[in-house]
Amino acid sequence: MVQFEQSKALKRLPEQFFAGLVKKVERLMTEGHDIINLGQGNPDLPTPQHIVEMLQQTAENPKNHKYSPFRGRAELKQATADFYKREYDVELDPETEVAILFGAKTGLVEISQCLLNEGDTALLPDPGYPDYLSGTALANANIETMPLLEKNHFLPDYTIIPQEILKKAKLLFLNYPNNPTAATANKAFFDKTVDLAKRHNICVVHDFAYGAIGYDGKKPQSFLQSNGAKDIGVEMYTLSKTYNMAGWRAGMAVGNSSVIEAINLIQDHLYVSLFGAIQEAAVHALTADQEPVRQLVDTYESRRNAFVEKIRAIGWDIKAPQGTFFVWLPVPDGYTSEQFSDLLLEKAHVATAPGRGFGEHGEGYVRVGLLDSEERLREAGERIAQLSLFEKN
Repeated sequence: MVQFEQSKALKRLPEQFFAGLVKKVERLMTEGHDIINLGQGNPDLPTPQHIVEMLQQTAENPKNHKYSPFRGRAELKQATADFYKREYDVELDPETEVAILFGAKTGLVEISQCLLNEGDTALLPDPGYPDYLSGTALANANIETMPLLEKNHFLPDYTIIPQEILKKAKLLFLNYPNNPTAATANKAFFDKTVDLAKRHNICVVHDFAYGAIGYDGKKPQSFLQSNGAKDIGVEMYTLSKTYNMAGWRAGMAVGNSSVIEAINLIQDHLYVSLFGAIQEAAVHALTADQEPVRQLVDTYESRRNAFVEKIRAIGWDIKAPQGTFFVWLPVPDGYTSEQFSDLLLEKAHVATAPGRGFGEHGEGYVRVGLLDSEERLREAGERIAQLSLFEKN
């Protein structure tokens, strides 16, 4: 068999750091160990039944067995615009300011190929979602990282970015509520971002994947709620987390019309939009009673409280997250993030994601996903307690 060489673009793609973690977990499970897997980011609860039933009904409609319109159904674009008006009081033109995506992940990779040429510069958060790197690598662009530090509440400090880099930058990626740090951002921060982007002609890409998941009665802020945000950027939203529709691959990009057109153009050549029945189910998800979303957030908040209480009780000094379904835990002295993650897996049979996998500034932390029952989360805390790594206050 001839072994064909991969393209230079594929060779530029970053190594999948977490593939090794998956193999470690699978090995221990094969050996018969009971692993509490908190290292994943895949929602564990099912899609609400009313959305599933809508898919079942619309899948039987012959019109959905044909190709969908290349740029998505008008009904889904309108539902997205209505959703943003209802939830954030943001006005969107459904035809020119909404693009339908195969999940937000696709849009986050595509946008670099839409707007960056070889040698252009993108500003990426560190730590951050690894697929930002994937898109810039495919575009053969340069990256400059923005450290997310605890002393800055895991927000980038724009004042330390050199002027020569700001002059070259064309894209700036943000993600709040944040994966992996679980930090949130307020309107004042996004206002500063808009000001920076306008002064330097930078396109802002805000990954709003966890936009529905905020705690203690605080609703996460949309980037588009800041004045002028649509002039200089877009926001990527997904139904994966809000409605537990991760496997359905339904998302949208909203905002600046020129960027939306670029996304639509590249997708004209890659896809023929989503299966029509999924689009109809997505319309239903966005426009129906939102009580299941409120119940979901309550579930994650209850899980957060149970896990944080158990972890604090063993002497691990942590802050309760304000958004997402993650907890960002500082590693004890004497361990790297990967060493500590391995220790928890091998000795406590609790899987976590080492922070180093999200970037250089993720070192010193592990990420926990609140993606199991309260009972299992408490048990994870009890298993960790048995390692006697922390001193109780």
